[in-house]
Amino acid sequence: MNVRANIFYIGIVQGVGFRYTTQHFSMDLGLTGWVKNLTDGRVEIMVEGEKSKIIALMEKLENHFSGSIQDKDINYLSGIGTFKDFRVI
Repeated sequence: MNVRANIFYIGIVQGVGFRYTTQHFSMDLGLTGWVKNLTDGRVEIMVEGEKSKIIALMEKLENHFSGSIQDKDINYLSGIGTFKDFRVI
């Protein structure tokens, strides 16, 4: 069963390759959606796929950027199959 997750990462997450690393990890896991920088310094991710793969994405990001991430906020929603790929926007 697919779900959608809206994730916000807080910390030093801009200017460190966070978005492109997120895209790479997401594509490897077969997830779809997008990632973008926000003007307040956070990064927002909207991702769809199996919940276990979304959790794996977050674990990979948090391990890779362990010194940069201070916090995250995540909301799970119903997956609706909107996305065809994973993009940096």
